[in-house]
Amino acid sequence: MSDIKTLSDRIDALETRLTFQDETIETLNKTITAQWLKIDALTRQLVNLNQRLQEAEAHAPDATNEPPPHY
Repeated sequence: MSDIKTLSDRIDALETRLTFQDETIETLNKTITAQWLKIDALTRQLVNLNQRLQEAEAHAPDATNEPPPHY
């Protein structure tokens, strides 16, 4: 009878740990998904800003090769 009680207690402990692990995995999955969505949005924003910068540089006057006014 003692062996059955010990085994039952061990199974209960394992089931409890499994439940907590499942909850942890689900929480981590939600966190990773949210981070991926944020990374994706930031990547798209970076591409957009890079395109805008290239357009601005293309339309800027060519003053980059002129010496500074104090020369």
